[in-house]
Amino acid sequence: MVLTVKETWSVPAILILTTLVAVSGSYVFGSAVGYSSPAQTGIMDDLNLGVAKYSLFGSILTIGAMIGAIISGRIADYAGRRTAMGFSEVFCILGWLVIAFSKVGWWLYIGRLLVGYGMGLLSYVVPVYIAEITPKNLRGGFTTVHQLMICCGVSLTYLIGAFLNWRILALIKVGRIIPCLVQLLGLFFIPESPRWLCLRGKNADISQEATEIGDFTEALQKETEASIIGLFQLQYLKSLTVGVGLMILQQFGGVNDIAFCASSIFISAGFSGSIGMIAMVAVQIPMTALGVLLMDKSGRRPLLLVKSSLRRENGCFLAALSFTLQDLHKWKEGSSILTLVGVLAYTGSFLLGMGGIPLVIMSEIFPINVKGSAGSLVNLASWLCSWIVSYAFNFLMSWSSAGRFTFTLNSL
Repeated sequence: MVLTVKETWSVPAILILTTLVAVSGSYVFGSAVGYSSPAQTGIMDDLNLGVAKYSLFGSILTIGAMIGAIISGRIADYAGRRTAMGFSEVFCILGWLVIAFSKVGWWLYIGRLLVGYGMGLLSYVVPVYIAEITPKNLRGGFTTVHQLMICCGVSLTYLIGAFLNWRILALIKVGRIIPCLVQLLGLFFIPESPRWLCLRGKNADISQEATEIGDFTEALQKETEASIIGLFQLQYLKSLTVGVGLMILQQFGGVNDIAFCASSIFISAGFSGSIGMIAMVAVQIPMTALGVLLMDKSGRRPLLLVKSSLRRENGCFLAALSFTLQDLHKWKEGSSILTLVGVLAYTGSFLLGMGGIPLVIMSEIFPINVKGSAGSLVNLASWLCSWIVSYAFNFLMSWSSAGRFTFTLNSL
C-alpha cells in the first residue's frame, strides 16, 4: 500500500484504517493501566493481599514494561513495526488469561508481568509506527490518537470496573482480549512502515511513498546504526536529553499513580470511589480529544508549557489542600469535593499536554539510524520512573496526610 501527502486527503480511509489497527494496542495499554484501581478491593479480599502485596501487583506492570522497553527498539528495527506489535499482543493475551484464572498472588504477579512486557513494546512501537506512516502536516494529531486510545482504555475500565468482578473485567471483550485479537488480525492487512522499509528492505519498492522519505535517504546511507552506548555522542546528546527528560517529567508528575489507585484516592478523601471514577471518565476522553485537535494547530511547546502546566499545578494544589483540611478536621463537608475537583483538573490538564506530547516529540527528534536504540533507552527511563512512583504511592497514601501531600507536591 502506498501513502503520499496528496493521496492522504483523497483516500483518507487507508490512513485511518492503518491507524485504528495500530491504536487497538494503545487501548489494551490503557486497559492495563486502569485495571488495578477498580479491581483493588476485589483482588485484596479474594486473594488475601495486603497493601504491600497489592502495591507489588500494581507496580510489577512497570517492571515488565521496563523489560519490554529495553528490547522494544531492537525488535522494531530488526523485525519491523508490525511484527513488534503482533509480538506484544501475544504476551498481553497470555497475561490477561493468567490474571483472570489466578488462585494465588504469584500467578497474579506473573500475569501482570506478562502484560507489562507487552505494554513496554507497545509504548514505543505504536507512536513511532503512526508517525512514520503519517504525512508531516497530520503527524501530531494522528500520533496523539495513541494517547486518546490509552485514555479510552483507562476510562472504560474505570466505568465497567465499578460494576463487575475483577476476573470478569480481565476477560470481557470491551476490556482486554478482543482488542488484542483485532490488532493481531488487522496487522495482516496494513503496510509496514515506509521508513523501516527504507532502513531494512533493500529490495522494497518505496518509490511512491511519502515525499519526505527521499529527503533523508541519501543522508541515511552515509550514517551507521548506533548502539545505546553510541547514543551518548555529542551529536545525539540534545535529542537524548529532551527525550529522556520529557519522559521522566511525565512519570514523576504522578499521573500513573492516580490511574492505578484512583478508587482508593477518592475513598480516602471520603468520596464514593465509583462516582469519582465515572467523573474521571467524563473528563479524560474529551480532554484527550481536545489535545488531538490542538496538537498541530497550537504547536508542541505552547501546549506543553502554557496550557497544561498551569492547570496541573492548580489541580495538585486543590488535592493537597483538601487532604490537609481533612487532617486539620476543618471543612469536612467540602474537602471531598475539593479532592474530586483537584484530581479531575490535574488529570484533564495532563491529558491535554504532557499525556501525548512527549510521545510525539520522541517519535520526531531522533534520526532513523538511532531511533531503535534511543527508543529503548527513553522507554526504559520512563518505565523505571513509573515503577518508583507507583510502588511508593500506596505506602504514601496509607502513611499519613503528609504522605499524600508529599506525592501531590511532587507533582507540582
